[in-house]
Amino acid sequence: MISYEEALDIISEHKLNPKTGNLPLADINGHILNENITADRDFPPFDRVSMDGIAINYQAYAEGQRVFEIEKTIGAGTPQSTLQDDKQCVQIMTGAMLPIGADTVIRYEDLTIDDNTATINVEIIRHQQNVHFKGLDKSKGDIVLSKGTVLGSPEMIVAAAVGKAELEVLLPPKAAIVTTGDELVDISETPADHQIRRSSNYGVQDLLKQWNISSDQLHLNDDKKLIINKLKSIIETNNLLVLTGGVSRGKFDYLPEVLEELGVVKHFHKVKQRPGKPFWFGTTPNGTTVFALPGNPVSTFACANIYIRYWLEKSYNITPHQVFVKLAEDVGFQPPLTYFLECNTQSNKFGELEARPSRGHGSGDFANMTQANGFVILPADKTEFKKGEVYPYVFYRKTL
Repeated sequence: MISYEEALDIISEHKLNPKTGNLPLADINGHILNENITADRDFPPFDRVSMDGIAINYQAYAEGQRVFEIEKTIGAGTPQSTLQDDKQCVQIMTGAMLPIGADTVIRYEDLTIDDNTATINVEIIRHQQNVHFKGLDKSKGDIVLSKGTVLGSPEMIVAAAVGKAELEVLLPPKAAIVTTGDELVDISETPADHQIRRSSNYGVQDLLKQWNISSDQLHLNDDKKLIINKLKSIIETNNLLVLTGGVSRGKFDYLPEVLEELGVVKHFHKVKQRPGKPFWFGTTPNGTTVFALPGNPVSTFACANIYIRYWLEKSYNITPHQVFVKLAEDVGFQPPLTYFLECNTQSNKFGELEARPSRGHGSGDFANMTQANGFVILPADKTEFKKGEVYPYVFYRKTL
């Protein structure tokens, strides 16, 4: 067996080579930008008023004037006008172009307006206040979104502002999820006493979906010839294959030998970890990556969250978003294995994220996962983990 750290190193050496393509703006969320986006004009494109109020020439205020006659009223979307008399003012709305001759905006809250006259009621007015000046944020031609950015809602706003209706992104791999085992039946079936419904594959499918990877699902019974025939076609037509079950030492755990017969190069089999010790990883000469995960649902889910996520981050050349937590209580774990412990997290009054273990009954206790929100990763070189110690954490829930 290899260590958890060695498994990560090996996975990082066998990255996906993503294809690229253009996606409409509405579909870019979670994808990786594959181009630099530049500003097609200054940000903002004009001297923009940032408060409802009046626009004045500050020199008049500096000379002691506090009462201004309103020359006109201007709303957003109106072409730029001119303050005709620098002893007067313009009533103006947020988003409007600052008039020529005006340089300072005073908000309504600091004014009294009566009979077309505005009186300033505060002692201090700053020169050029409440004006968002042209080019202050970005100049025309500046990069506003860099290649390699993970795209989300803020990036949609920026892309729309520079007129990009679609963006070039790294396309996710074509994926398939395959369950194996005679004991498994479809979700819609009533299992016999010796059977269980397929379930862990749905958790893996949802994880892939969160990472913008659509996947096909297939189940194979414990028939070596059938498995060989089906997997051959799947490997040839997919970039990512996730297998669940059939990788341990059981008499009907055919997958390791089948994968070898199909030309999949094994990079490791078995990791010093719990859950998920029988984890198998390999690649094919045509570029298909194979994650063969243990069949127990918690093992499957932990390995998918930790290792497939890591592989994608490395493949997309993005820095992993590493979260660290403090243990909220002591934990003991004797075997010299990396321990993925289900936990719930909550911030304490000091702003620190604390993880409280949600112990289940082993890797088959998938119901316990509903009581937690992630895995704390406890290293293999210790057996006692004390309250207040800090360790890496992998969230497996999305938040609203």
